[in-house]
Amino acid sequence: MILVNGHPAGSVNAMDRGLAYGDGVFRTLRMQAGQPAWWRDQYAKLATDCAALALNCPGEPELRAEVCRVAEAGQGVVKIILTRGSGMRGYAPTAGQTATRVVMASSLPPYAQADAPLDIHARWCSLRLAQQPRLAGIKHLNRLENVLARAEWDDQAITEGLLCDGSGTVISGVMSNLFWVRDGELFTPDVSQCGVAGVARARLLRAAARRDIPVHIVRQPPAAILAADEVMICNSVIGVRRVARLDDRVWPPAGWTETLKIALNEDLD
Repeated sequence: MILVNGHPAGSVNAMDRGLAYGDGVFRTLRMQAGQPAWWRDQYAKLATDCAALALNCPGEPELRAEVCRVAEAGQGVVKIILTRGSGMRGYAPTAGQTATRVVMASSLPPYAQADAPLDIHARWCSLRLAQQPRLAGIKHLNRLENVLARAEWDDQAITEGLLCDGSGTVISGVMSNLFWVRDGELFTPDVSQCGVAGVARARLLRAAARRDIPVHIVRQPPAAILAADEVMICNSVIGVRRVARLDDRVWPPAGWTETLKIALNEDLD
């Protein structure tokens, strides 16, 4: 099912600014038994991203009701899209525009299903992310960089591609945030210049603090990843997955993935 502004529909206005300019934000979340996982975190991040772009965020009870309405009782994925709404052509936003709200459900992708391998293969992408601090961390609708990066491979054995920015600093995966461990300490890239600050990443940072695991938010080159004891990706749909292979680099398990998988879900809604 797809709801547009609370009503079943399959399309938006052709003049919608989300379509024309990517003027909006979105969230993708996992459903469990018909309820949205990590809902407090998901809604708080949505509200923060809306505020950063001066978008109106729908009320929490209304939005949660729509999320549960479109989802089936079992497992699945719900995507929430919020745009600035429809308007005349031109970049300037029109005062008082009515926002567009889209809520849609889909089945779990193959790599997120219960029988999917817990260890994944990844590759380096040639695309470089542009630095834009004004948009850094926000899950906005301008995702063309990710589309082009994901188009770099069609090997079904590869689940994820890792991205650097123009300076050669590791930022994230195409669809995920990145963590690695070296000598018992946890590292994750700084996303203050580009990239998305995901909900799963935020939950793992909180979990590390609870468990007194030293954690560092860093700007480091690919060599830091290759020298790690264990490398992991995370997002709200797949949780935590271990990178078993990155191009020609292979890692045996070091035990951290299981620890972080448990920690990720310690404070469920």
